[in-house]
Amino acid sequence: MARIWVYAETVEGKPKSVALELLTKARDLGEPEAVALGPGASAAVESLGKHGARVVYAHEDPAFRDVLASPAVDLLEKLVQKHGPDLLLFGMTYDSRDIASRLSARLGTALIANATDVGPGQGGGWAVVSPIFGGSTLVTTVPRTQGPPIVLVRPKAFAAQPLEGSAARVETLTDAVDTSRPAPRVLKREKEEAQGPRLDDAAVIVSGGRGLGSPENFKLVDDLAAQLGAAVGASRAVVDAGWKPYAFQVGQTGKTVKPTVYIAVGISGAMQHTVGMKGARTIIAINKDPEAPIFKLADLGVVGDLNRLVPQLTEELRKRKG
Repeated sequence: MARIWVYAETVEGKPKSVALELLTKARDLGEPEAVALGPGASAAVESLGKHGARVVYAHEDPAFRDVLASPAVDLLEKLVQKHGPDLLLFGMTYDSRDIASRLSARLGTALIANATDVGPGQGGGWAVVSPIFGGSTLVTTVPRTQGPPIVLVRPKAFAAQPLEGSAARVETLTDAVDTSRPAPRVLKREKEEAQGPRLDDAAVIVSGGRGLGSPENFKLVDDLAAQLGAAVGASRAVVDAGWKPYAFQVGQTGKTVKPTVYIAVGISGAMQHTVGMKGARTIIAINKDPEAPIFKLADLGVVGDLNRLVPQLTEELRKRKG
């Protein structure tokens, strides 16, 4: 059976959701194993095991948190050469992209980024599906290089599903970590204060686009989201204009979300945006342009002046909540 390794990023002892999504997929591909590095790695073992990891290689050295990429690449190179996994899966995050690209160069193996699916290839090997041209076309890549292919997978490409009764065996690593070489280091961390649900995990999302007309009008989206208990998102045009920080961006170069309900306010529906939210169960669009591409994707479309419609909707929700 193929050995599928998942690089499991952790935050304060909890694996990032994309790691659990990858482990769920890895169960369909072979025998899942995980690598967790940095303080709190051991605390993440239980959750990783519940999502299918048979073995978790854990190393608690703070250098994996404080020195960017280099220590993780050094250790992963040794582990791959020693254990010989058949496939390496990384989430499409900033840190994982850095580590995966360096590891690919070290191992001399293929790296495929921005993947949305992976499975057995015809005639052996692996077939990796990636969207291009803003998600309008899917490309299947079958790497033929020596060594295990490395695949960077977009968050929310798969649903994380725990496996009842599953537990992982821990291999605690004590390899010496070399921090003497010049390397970028983390000097300071700031925790962003946020209100309401996280965009990545929200069941309901209200997103605003350039059709709002001005940054002041984005309050219409904020107020509607507050009444719904929803997370707030934004299109790339809004973020580029400085109306909202990058953390709010939904789309190909932002976050991929899969809420139960996605409300697009003043968003035209360019492919760059829709590739990040088209997995929503129900899509509601509010736009004054009846020819806006977003209506082709929407389950419910409202054509009209959002400056009039959105406050009315917010007020109606407020009345119904008493």
